[in-house]
Amino acid sequence: MANTRQSTKRARQSDKRQDRNQAVRSATKSTLKAAMDAITKLDAAQAKEAYTAAVKALSKAASKGALPKGRAARKISRLTLFVKKTKPGVVATK
Repeated sequence: MANTRQSTKRARQSDKRQDRNQAVRSATKSTLKAAMDAITKLDAAQAKEAYTAAVKALSKAASKGALPKGRAARKISRLTLFVKKTKPGVVATK
């Protein structure tokens, strides 16, 4: 329980951040799951759109601090490898 005005405000801010981060993480997980389903089931065009949306969501969550940058990078990397293995040609190789 917060005892001072400062600690009360910090507790409020912490709750707000926690709610915001949870919403971003949840949306990111949903986007990632939808991308995995699309990649395994749908044609290349829809798989590419889903892949792009998932990478964008992960990058955005990492930039906002809702996900650690390394975790987002790892998930993007694994998703990219999965796409290249499952649907070659969806992701351009260098």
